[in-house]
Amino acid sequence: MPKDNHPEKGSIITVDPIRNVEAIKRIKSSLHGRNLVLFTLGINNGLRAGDLLRLRVKDVSGYGIGEKIRIREEKTGKVNILMLNSEVYSVLSKYLKEEKLNSNDYLFKSRKGDVLTVAAVNHLVKKWCSGLVGNYGSHSLRKTFGWVQRVVHGVSWEILCKRFNHSHPGITMRYLGFTDDEVCSILMNAV
Repeated sequence: MPKDNHPEKGSIITVDPIRNVEAIKRIKSSLHGRNLVLFTLGINNGLRAGDLLRLRVKDVSGYGIGEKIRIREEKTGKVNILMLNSEVYSVLSKYLKEEKLNSNDYLFKSRKGDVLTVAAVNHLVKKWCSGLVGNYGSHSLRKTFGWVQRVVHGVSWEILCKRFNHSHPGITMRYLGFTDDEVCSILMNAV
């Protein structure tokens, strides 16, 4: 058994997407300010937490709904797109009006005034998801985006694969935690 409920060093840890739309709504309704923007942006864009945390106010200011914001992914070095849908635009606009942030400030500042860390986001997401069955962390925001797009909106595996910069849709399927049981369940759909 791992010491202090931590996995053994070197082991692979996977986190789950939030697979319940009502739970997503409950979490959103419990958040405000920075945390609401972080959660909403994370589940609406599918970017890694580290890439979201590097955003500065100037990176997102002045953009309207549907405008493309180009960012460079830290992990891959590839250029990716951040877009503000109506939900993200609404919470982001409110946050920027209420907070006194300078254009060069990080969008997601810690209480100490520097940028939040991925470890801090990991802790926040675990707190927000307490009471839900599963293992949650910072990557759950990205995975929740993919799960909602696939299950709720019917987006194809190929499109999600492209969004996540995966090399094959099978990787995306495993990444989002779709199981053989879920795939087999379609065999019960009568024609």
